[in-house]
Amino acid sequence: MTVAPPSPPQPALKPSVLRASLMHPAGSFAKVEVVGSTGSTNTDLAASAAAPGQYWPDLSVLIADAQNAGQGRMGRSWEVPAGAAMISSVFLRPSEQAHQAGANPTFAATSFAATGYGWLSVLAGMALCHAVRSCTGVPAELKWPNDVVVRGRKLAGILAQVVAAPSVAMGPGVVVGVGVNVSARADELPGDRATSLLLEGAGELDRNVLLPAYLLKFADLYQEFVAVGGDATRPLAGGSSVLEMAQLRMGTLGQEVRAELPGGAMLYGTATALADDGALVLRDATGTHHTVNAGDVIHLRRTGTGGTVNYA
Repeated sequence: MTVAPPSPPQPALKPSVLRASLMHPAGSFAKVEVVGSTGSTNTDLAASAAAPGQYWPDLSVLIADAQNAGQGRMGRSWEVPAGAAMISSVFLRPSEQAHQAGANPTFAATSFAATGYGWLSVLAGMALCHAVRSCTGVPAELKWPNDVVVRGRKLAGILAQVVAAPSVAMGPGVVVGVGVNVSARADELPGDRATSLLLEGAGELDRNVLLPAYLLKFADLYQEFVAVGGDATRPLAGGSSVLEMAQLRMGTLGQEVRAELPGGAMLYGTATALADDGALVLRDATGTHHTVNAGDVIHLRRTGTGGTVNYA
């Protein structure tokens, strides 16, 4: 029996390097914690942020080298051995950022729209696509609602969860967790619909480089988004709105898809656009448009002269 060689060793996480890159004066993060292993960065950070007597300010991040009880969408588990992936969870409290923005004459926003919370995971996905493309050249793109894919295969998953506000005066917080397959071999991934930066031929696999590239871009997008009140249709400082930028990076648009809706219903159609609140708009075979707010979306492809639909 042939045994696959182990994944190539990757540089260890360097907490001092990450803090210097992410915190003032180089970056915008207020708190950076790096741990060797955790059950789930999302679970740990959400629990800690909600605990009495603990304070995690807006733009805090928990980074882990390994994760043994991670959670994905729809309750799926995600375990990661040390060094194989880029694991981080960011804590955001838009009301805190909005208050600071309102105190700055450069910004006009003093509140954050309720619909803006649903876009925070999209901001993370856009930031990750930018970081992967700029650092590695790998053509990452978004798959609705919360995946980053390369040529149809899943590179990263994103999971956002709300953290209740400790008081009425403070708005809710959100933890946005991202897990990226960095150095995993094909036999270490959950099926042939997943990939890693290693498998995609990325020239850069050092997480001490990739993490700051992603997190600093995420922080920039987030702060600009708060400055426009969490309105995805309003232009950011660069001139484009979050809605416009997301649609440019959203590989799901233009694809034939199957939407698996809560409750077990299935909806087939062509993904045509994103709605203002981040929902996916599908056009079915009759030309009727449907708005999908939650569920799993599978990209489809037609094969054979009969037009049989299969998984992408």
